[in-house]
Amino acid sequence: MSDIETITVSDEGFACVNQVGDFEFTIDATDEEGPNPNAALVATYASCFLPAFRVGGQQRGHDDLGEIQIDASADLDDDDDLESIHFAIHVGADLDDETLAEIVERAEGICHVHTALREGLHADIDVYGDAF
Repeated sequence: MSDIETITVSDEGFACVNQVGDFEFTIDATDEEGPNPNAALVATYASCFLPAFRVGGQQRGHDDLGEIQIDASADLDDDDDLESIHFAIHVGADLDDETLAEIVERAEGICHVHTALREGLHADIDVYGDAF
C-alpha cells in the first residue's frame, strides 16, 4: 500500500473532486468551482512552508515567532506552466535578517513540497480506457 492515496473524479467539464482521506475538495482548471491546479500547488507549497518555517525557528531557539503570513505569488510561462514562485513571509517576531535567513534555510530542508519540486518528479502514468 502506498503512503498517500487519493481519488480524483470528474463527471464532466474541467472541475475535479478530490478525496484525500476524510477530506474532499475541488480543483477546477477554469477557476469556476475551485482554484486551478497551479494556484492549488502554490497554496499547498505555502501551507507546507509555513509550519516548516515555524519548526525551523524552534530549532534555532525561537519558539514564539508570533503570527506568520506568507503572501505567495507565481508567474506562468506562455504554456501556463509555473515558471517561478515567490514567497513574501511576514513574521510577528522581531528578528534580525541573519536569523530570519537561517530559519528560511532550515525551513527549505523541512518543507516536503519544497523538496519535491525538482526535475524528474513527474507522475508515472497509466491510462485505462472504457473504465466506467
